[in-house]
Amino acid sequence: MKSDPDSPSTEAQHREFLARAVTLADENVRQESGRPFGAVLVRDGQVIAEGVNTIHRDGDPTAHAELQAIRTATCSAGHPRLDGAIMYASGHPCPMCLAAMYLCGVTRAYYALSQENGEPHGLSTAEIYAELARPAGQRTLRMIHIPLDDGPDPYASWSALPGNP
Repeated sequence: MKSDPDSPSTEAQHREFLARAVTLADENVRQESGRPFGAVLVRDGQVIAEGVNTIHRDGDPTAHAELQAIRTATCSAGHPRLDGAIMYASGHPCPMCLAAMYLCGVTRAYYALSQENGEPHGLSTAEIYAELARPAGQRTLRMIHIPLDDGPDPYASWSALPGNP
């Protein structure tokens, strides 16, 4: 029988992994002048990957700590699924990182610093969450569907591959 990940007996372990994520974030600031975000990805009580925000180094706006940890773990595993993994993040994950966690099978996420903690430092993504909660037609980033009448159907090509639905 699996233990309850929220039981008091595991709270100390959660705090340990969160402390590691916060330490990674602080080291990223102090050693590289990077953004203050760190992440630790854990499965079955074992660290499978860590990451820090490397936007400052890579110029890649998707180089968030959580995504770096996910990339490291999935590349190491050789497949895109991390079912049963738990993400420990120094700060409240942004919508992009949250979506990536859903897409790869992370089942739980803990964070140490809230949106409110980050807001005075320009590090909150609460406005993006609010924007995404609006109906599609009311968002500032407009998405327009233009179906094409001719050409290949990549979805059908995907479904035709062995092992796909």
